[in-house]
Amino acid sequence: MKISIIGLGAGDFEQLPMGVYKQLKSSDHLYLRTKEHPVIAELESEGLAYQSFDHIYEAHDQFDAVYEEICSFLLQEASKYNLVYAVPGHPLVAEKTVQLLIERAEEAGIELEINGGQSFLDSMFQALKIDPVEGFQLLDGTSLNKDELSLKQHMIIGQVYDSFVASEVKLSLMDLLPFDYKVWIVTAAGSKEEELREVPLFELDHHMRLNNLTSVYVPPVSDEALLNKSFNKLREIIAVLRGPNGCPWDKKQTHESLKKYLIEEAYELIEAIDEDDIDHIIEELGDVLLQVLLHAQIGEDEGFFSIEDIIQGLSEKMIRRHPHVFGGVEAENVDEVLQNWQSIKAEEKGEKPASLLDGIPASYPQLLKAEALQKKAAKVGFDWEEVSSIWDKVREEIKEFEIETENNNENMISEFGDILFAFVNIARYYQINPEEALNRTNNKFYHRFLYIEEKVRESGKDISSFSVDQLDAFWNEAKKRGY
Repeated sequence: MKISIIGLGAGDFEQLPMGVYKQLKSSDHLYLRTKEHPVIAELESEGLAYQSFDHIYEAHDQFDAVYEEICSFLLQEASKYNLVYAVPGHPLVAEKTVQLLIERAEEAGIELEINGGQSFLDSMFQALKIDPVEGFQLLDGTSLNKDELSLKQHMIIGQVYDSFVASEVKLSLMDLLPFDYKVWIVTAAGSKEEELREVPLFELDHHMRLNNLTSVYVPPVSDEALLNKSFNKLREIIAVLRGPNGCPWDKKQTHESLKKYLIEEAYELIEAIDEDDIDHIIEELGDVLLQVLLHAQIGEDEGFFSIEDIIQGLSEKMIRRHPHVFGGVEAENVDEVLQNWQSIKAEEKGEKPASLLDGIPASYPQLLKAEALQKKAAKVGFDWEEVSSIWDKVREEIKEFEIETENNNENMISEFGDILFAFVNIARYYQINPEEALNRTNNKFYHRFLYIEEKVRESGKDISSFSVDQLDAFWNEAKKRGY
């Protein structure tokens, strides 16, 4: 059995190919994806008999479900008799049902025959007076993904059936474009009912005729400032900065020279997070991203790697290490997730290290290194069972340090380190990041001391003229004020 798929074209009856017309008139089993098309109104006056699928659209909330039902129905009916399935435009342009039939017809034992019909794109290009050679995108309004939008190209968004789809399209576009960016609503392009209307983006879903012949046209962005949300634009900026006519400072940077800036930016981001300052967090995340892109550009300039290699490696790692999300592994809680992560990580590393404690970066701050060492030892059971024992150890180390201070010898450094190491165990037990904790205390000290300096300046005296008790009083004031 066979399904003959034909296109009704984009416009009026006069533009309908004779071969398509004959098939429509001669078919005993004619099905239309939708009867809302200029050609059908003309053919109805000639007594055209058909069955449309418009009722299926009303029965489902999702377009995918509509297309699935249409496809299943057609394949089932085609097992009984030959039929003709007619769609707007050209069958191979923006027709999901046709693609589903192509995927499944062979398995169902159904022959497919696809005949033309003018694509709505030709009429769109003519109505809008644009040349597609400049670059254009054809997108589906029912499944629009903002990450796929190319703002520098002509953009035609089809399938904008109703105000709901128009609203979703508007919201996706407004993530990247100003609310008043001018777009075009094009309905029934190429027909006598053709209508073009230019509107600001925020009015896209307001008071206008929307149907299955409606598309949205988004002109290419010419204002470079509007592209500043684009990742590709940022990458281009970094490439220019390191290019022949770029910035002398950026051009001379290396992986080695940038190391200190990456550390600085990471700590500044932590500070912004601690302050719960969203604008500051956005700014500092940008500074961290800048470091990543600078390293990536250096890698590309030297011919070793690019940002695509970094993204590919990270994407593959995230998929590989989350089999409970992207695979068939189950993980009931965070502990199981971490266990899976560590086991997968160990498999990736291949050969076992000489020691269980190997693998900690030498550049780690010492508090973080102490925490990492303790965590690695804890995985094989070398850990405290109760927090009371850890507190006993802290007291023991403090006492040993006090004894060494009386002797004033080299052992003081070692014993003081033992105190810090013991306190890291306490922090680990209470799930406190010791580096973050000390960073908060440093910031607290800094702001309280700024308050002391402010009070001293108000007095008109030199800070050295204040006693420790007086300065401590200012400190306590700062503490009460929440510094």
